[in-house]
Amino acid sequence: MLMGLWHRKTDEQDEFDQNVSPYDDKQAHAETVAVDNESGIVVTHGGTRHDALDMHRVGKQQQLKRNFRFLSILGFTCTLMSTWEGIIASSTFGLIDGGLAGMIWIYIGTTVGFLAVVASMADMASMAPTSGGQYHWVSEFAPQRYQKFLSYIVGWLSALGWQSGTGSSSYLAGTMIQAILVFCYPEYTPTRWQGSLFMIAMVLIATFFNTWGASQLPTLEGVILVLHIFGFFAILIPLWVLAPRNSATEVFTSFSNGGGWPSMGTAVIIGQIVPIFCFVGPDAATHMAEEIKDASIIVPRCMIWTAVLNATLGFIILITYCFCITDLQGALNSPTGALGYPYISVFYGATNSKGGTVAMTSILIALLLCCCISILATASRQTFAFARDNGLPFSPFFSKVSSAAGLEIPLNAVLGSLSITTVLALINIGSTAAFNCIVSLLVSSLFTSYFISISCILLKRLKGEPLPPSRWSLGSLAIPLNIFALAYIFFAFIMSFFPIYATVTTLNMNWAVLIYSVVMIFAISIYFLYGRNIYEGPVVKVRQSVMH
Repeated sequence: MLMGLWHRKTDEQDEFDQNVSPYDDKQAHAETVAVDNESGIVVTHGGTRHDALDMHRVGKQQQLKRNFRFLSILGFTCTLMSTWEGIIASSTFGLIDGGLAGMIWIYIGTTVGFLAVVASMADMASMAPTSGGQYHWVSEFAPQRYQKFLSYIVGWLSALGWQSGTGSSSYLAGTMIQAILVFCYPEYTPTRWQGSLFMIAMVLIATFFNTWGASQLPTLEGVILVLHIFGFFAILIPLWVLAPRNSATEVFTSFSNGGGWPSMGTAVIIGQIVPIFCFVGPDAATHMAEEIKDASIIVPRCMIWTAVLNATLGFIILITYCFCITDLQGALNSPTGALGYPYISVFYGATNSKGGTVAMTSILIALLLCCCISILATASRQTFAFARDNGLPFSPFFSKVSSAAGLEIPLNAVLGSLSITTVLALINIGSTAAFNCIVSLLVSSLFTSYFISISCILLKRLKGEPLPPSRWSLGSLAIPLNIFALAYIFFAFIMSFFPIYATVTTLNMNWAVLIYSVVMIFAISIYFLYGRNIYEGPVVKVRQSVMH
């Protein structure tokens, strides 16, 4: 039902279509391709007539080249979410709190909840396909009295969430290298500061591809999509063929409460941080919307296809992985398990080969590095868009578009994102729960932005107020799906702040609640001291006449 798409055009769109000539992809991105005789709307930077009309409606100037197509942006979002890779890489938390059966059943529940969230976000993305995403939607759809304040807070939270996403992916890729070193050289003693350096190295590589390699990024993302799928089979087949297996009873009915929570149900629910982390980021395509050709239809399609494809691959790899863990405590207590990567001992148990194990793990590291590249691109575009609307300190600096390798990119926003991830890497030096903290911060920040934006459009629908034209719609399912998505987001948001263990120390504490609170207080303070005087929100530039 969610895959059904249909087109809805306004009279203005029809008239615009008749006055615009076909676009030639080979023309230079800065060349004016077509002009609407009445409105003066131009098609530039490799866009289509619908792209030009969408940018005209939201009052934005096209600054970035639209060099992404469906396949390249699908590769971008699939590798960014990295669901099957993340299930394996972050499985420690789910195995401790929930066990084999807990991971499977909570994954199914998370998939259902997230599909409703993704569908609700895709609906809004078709109405307003801009890099601003949630903060733009809130500015446009919230009650007029609260538009400015809510949009400002959501902009800060969305920016924070995506910066945390860059940190989480670089953390996984970097510390996995340490795990490989421990596996190959037992005498090696890993330290947290070394892990931080590996983490910084990963984000530096991602920065290279987002600056000097930016012109080739769409092509690279298409290649990465192929690697995402073939890498899946490169991991899956050896486990199917070579690994010892659990019984179905053990896999589907064996729960674990290694965190010491009062009940098994509580442990399983807390363990849902694993599938949530692996599904987070359905709005990524939205933040790249101004670089996607025909964004108002490609973005929502891509969001849905990404969720369905990744959910399917993730479920298959999860079932396989759980069948192959014949000694749960042995995997968790192994040298690599102590670093948070018990899957390495599972790979070794299947292949009985150090070379094979290293090769399989290297596939995960490479794909998570690709994930870091995509997240950094998304984080920088979110920062660029918010700065463009004067939402950040030094907004003129972060909203500047520069030329790198012959392509216009928000270079300062990319470098700013690199700096923030470097700071997040320092958390790992002081706490063994660094990854859980960063992931929880990612989830809580983005989930707050999802909750507020979906709430605003739901309220607008319940009031019967007009909505912008869209080419992808939920139709009659919109209101029930919005309500279900909000209920799920609220539940997952609360649980994201819980630590892995019931007995908390300064080292294993989930400090995300503290960081989240500090950012919220900071954002609110900045708004009243500074933001409310210069930030107006995207809604002031929206042409309200283009409505249903």
